Amino acid sequence: MSTGTVAELVGRTLTGLGVRQVFGVVGSGNFHFTNALVAGGARFVAARHECGAATMADAFARTSDQVGVLSVHQGPGLTNAMTGIAEAAKSRTPLLVLSAEVTSPLSNFAVDQEALATAVGAVAERVHSAATAERDLRQAFRRAGRERRTVLLNLPLDVLAAPAEPAGTPVRAEPPRQPLAPESRTELAELIASAERPVFIAGRGARGARSELERLADDCGALLATSAVANGLFRGNPWALGISGGFATPLAVQLIAGADLVIGWGCALNNWTTRHGALIGESAALVQVDLEPDAIGAHRPVTLGVVGDVAETASAMSTAVSTALDGRTLTGYRDEKLAARIAGEGRWPLLPFTEESGPGTIDPRTLSAALDELLPAERVLAVDSGNFMGYPSGYLAVPDERGFCFTQAFQSIGLGLATAVGAALAQPDRLPVAALGDGGALMSVAELETVARLGLPMVIVVYNDAGYGAEVHHFGPAGHALDTVRFPDTDFAAIAKGFGCAGLTVRTRADLAGLTEWLAGPRDRPLLIDAKVDGRRPSWWLEDAFRGH
Repeated sequence: MSTGTVAELVGRTLTGLGVRQVFGVVGSGNFHFTNALVAGGARFVAARHECGAATMADAFARTSDQVGVLSVHQGPGLTNAMTGIAEAAKSRTPLLVLSAEVTSPLSNFAVDQEALATAVGAVAERVHSAATAERDLRQAFRRAGRERRTVLLNLPLDVLAAPAEPAGTPVRAEPPRQPLAPESRTELAELIASAERPVFIAGRGARGARSELERLADDCGALLATSAVANGLFRGNPWALGISGGFATPLAVQLIAGADLVIGWGCALNNWTTRHGALIGESAALVQVDLEPDAIGAHRPVTLGVVGDVAETASAMSTAVSTALDGRTLTGYRDEKLAARIAGEGRWPLLPFTEESGPGTIDPRTLSAALDELLPAERVLAVDSGNFMGYPSGYLAVPDERGFCFTQAFQSIGLGLATAVGAALAQPDRLPVAALGDGGALMSVAELETVARLGLPMVIVVYNDAGYGAEVHHFGPAGHALDTVRFPDTDFAAIAKGFGCAGLTVRTRADLAGLTEWLAGPRDRPLLIDAKVDGRRPSWWLEDAFRGH
């Protein structure tokens, strides 16, 4: 009995492995295997640009705990997707990129696709033949998931067209995880038991480990913070400080910088999270717990590096610390006075400020605080890059770590709208919210059609200061000409209506009545808010970044 072509085998194999969501842009090279994925039961979302498709798949993987899958045409289909692939690779997103590949160097589509993947930190794999196709597919998919890597699987056109053959040798089983070394367990337990002001900073690797980390924190009196990508992990905990780093509140900065022990749990401890090291006190012990040995100490020297799973390590430490304390009680920073301060100062919307709204513009703090108040609590927030990004990140609360998707490892603008699409499909019971700058919104404007076509009840907020704000505020004070980074104002509300969305222009707090009306209605089409924000000053996090700490 015929088993069809290798292209059909791609669909059968991957849907058999559980793939139910695929993103991409279809061309001649990936037409047949994309249709085979759909025939196997996967939903295909057609983006309007391959970079958008790559970012959708990345965001879907981040907020669903599934391997993201991207389908692209050979050559330009892959090169168009490379910025999104670079972001995913830098973030260690489990993403499988399926790309057709030409077999002749004379083809106008010929590029070194393997080299492209390697150049941005992705892993290159290939379907070598019809005889090895199923094995190659399974290996690439499992590598993406188990190693949390972005894997480019090249699919040569002649192999795709060949008759499928029976599966070859099974994929080698994953080796068992190494247990936490006894010496690491003892040393870390002693550091925790002797700390007077411990702080935990949890990153993406700590997702799913909230209860274990909270239990250990209660045992030793630690305060809790997250990197930006893990925002929301400790939502509702009375000892949670929110985001560490550039978006941190003044209270969080004070307490983290004053800690005598800082433990990064599945957290890179990079310049963003530590404010170029300024949040780590000179006498503080710095510990990093991570599954990846190469991640430990990659950004700054650590007192102790522990290779291990976050949840398993935290659980083991609860037992070890209890033994080390021998009946003693640790409270760390924790007392009633601090609890009251965290309740009153622990979030940006709680802090007073002097409003700075110019003629026809709204203060981005006023806008962001109002959005936090008006939007439903059950939301999934995606934030693009730019001067504005601290406002939605700091002011808009999210229900948990699945409610915030932050594609910023490569710091490219223009990924925020596609991020929101992927996150929305992964969290369909939550209101998707995309926060964009005007520059990023124009770069990704084609995906407004995707949002409208999918019927997503999305709120898209454009923080519109009619320029590249980061460059304006970086170079302007030195007297440089800014003609290359300032532009005429764009009417995003009108553009949105052209794509089939609802459009709303906001210049004052009162203009957000249109958002209230949309929320109360059927939400049968997306809403884009063109917020004309005051751009005279840089955001607080950008000022800090310019100072270098």
